[in-house]
Amino acid sequence: MLMAGGVLALLIRAELFQPGLQLVNPELFNQFTTMHGLIMVFGAIMPAFVGFANWMIPMQIGAADMAFARMNNFSFWLLIPAALMLVGSFFMPGGAPAAGWTLYAPLTLQMGPSMDAGIFAMHIMGASSIMGSINIIVTILNMRAPGMTLMKMPMFCWTWLITAYLLIAVMPVLAGAITMTLTDRHFGTSFFNPAGGGDPVMYQHIFWFFGHPEVYIMILPAFGIISQVPVLSNQDAAFISYGLLKTVSAAPWPSGPSVPGTAHPVHTMTPQTTVRASSTCSRSPSPNSSQGALMQPSFLSPPNAQLT
Repeated sequence: MLMAGGVLALLIRAELFQPGLQLVNPELFNQFTTMHGLIMVFGAIMPAFVGFANWMIPMQIGAADMAFARMNNFSFWLLIPAALMLVGSFFMPGGAPAAGWTLYAPLTLQMGPSMDAGIFAMHIMGASSIMGSINIIVTILNMRAPGMTLMKMPMFCWTWLITAYLLIAVMPVLAGAITMTLTDRHFGTSFFNPAGGGDPVMYQHIFWFFGHPEVYIMILPAFGIISQVPVLSNQDAAFISYGLLKTVSAAPWPSGPSVPGTAHPVHTMTPQTTVRASSTCSRSPSPNSSQGALMQPSFLSPPNAQLT
């Protein structure tokens, strides 16, 4: 899936190399951008990080293996038919979905049968991710070696524990949104169809309640990997920053629909506060302990204050 998404990215960049039409018509270009997003997010990045967690977490917490081997196996094999269905939508009548990876209504109501295949594939990949998350949570909470408390766990385990909880919370929201889209297409409902009294903007709110946390679902495991490179002398500060980031990640979902022009002030507030909190927390040696103490963030200190 990573190779398929990469090829689509190369085709997109080749088309945008110069103004005007280069290689493909506009409809096929929209299919490329839509499928590139869906393949990379649901078929490459999320499964890759789950697989890396399956390898790394047991070693870091002193467990023999993951908690549920059969669930792990089922989670992996679900990805195969989902990937084939998603990539195979290019060969269906009308071509692949071309509504953008966000699948905004009412464009999704105008797509061909490939839209139904894409929705089904996303359901399957979402179920795979949820099973992987359940496995990670149970493994971390129940299979740590004696003496390995939660506060002694490596940062990668903490980032994946928070990510797994968030993934379980938001994936059903996406499943509900695309299921409502499916019923609008085939069962006469009008959740997002203006002709029947539906509200297309409601889809944006539902989707971005998933979409904004999804950004952190993809980046927090990478933060955990990078945090393993140095010796984590400031592990507590990093844990506080990552935990707060994940906790509030669903709150600014109104900033997601900024693409169609409904930006929200929290869209600028959230990254500023996150950067400030994560960049100013550090450790200083404590006079009473060799372990050190968590320093107060510098932006909360009065001018010319001396931190001891």
